Amino acid sequence: MGKFLKGDRVEVLDEAIAGIVQQVEGDEVAILTDDGFPMRFMSHDLVKIEGDITVSNFEAAQVKKQKELPKKRTSPVLRPKERSAPKMEVDLHIHQLVKSSKGMSNYDMLNIQLETAKSQLDFAIRKRIQKVVFIHGVGEGVLKEELHYLFNRYENLKFYDADYQKYGLGATEVYIYQNA
Repeated sequence: MGKFLKGDRVEVLDEAIAGIVQQVEGDEVAILTDDGFPMRFMSHDLVKIEGDITVSNFEAAQVKKQKELPKKRTSPVLRPKERSAPKMEVDLHIHQLVKSSKGMSNYDMLNIQLETAKSQLDFAIRKRIQKVVFIHGVGEGVLKEELHYLFNRYENLKFYDADYQKYGLGATEVYIYQNA
């Protein structure tokens, strides 16, 4: 468990991996495995092999003690794509908003959708939610145009087509600027 040098033969503790040290950077050791794969390990996860495997009782006790220590919980690292993921989605399809649209005119349905969009946008502004995706569908584009007209009445936001891979052409993403 001592210091590793380039060219040392090492094995990984708790795994059936062995190889030759290629590079040492601080506590991190890069090895080329016997199978030809470059891998990186922390030095405390490696054992230097010199001829026959010989590990002193002290070294075995050190490794055992280290393995028994509780692992520190780390919060998951958000990848850039997840960081920019919308915090709130509002589905404006009429069947999501009312039990039945039977007997309703297009005008009535459009008004319900716009009222929902306005109330959800106001809610997001009050709760300081930065990104909201309004799912409006493709259709003839009437709802999308009305939404854009609504969004233009607000000074503290910008809007653009939402992620095409996730929503296709049927959604608009709104970014709300937060005042400090």
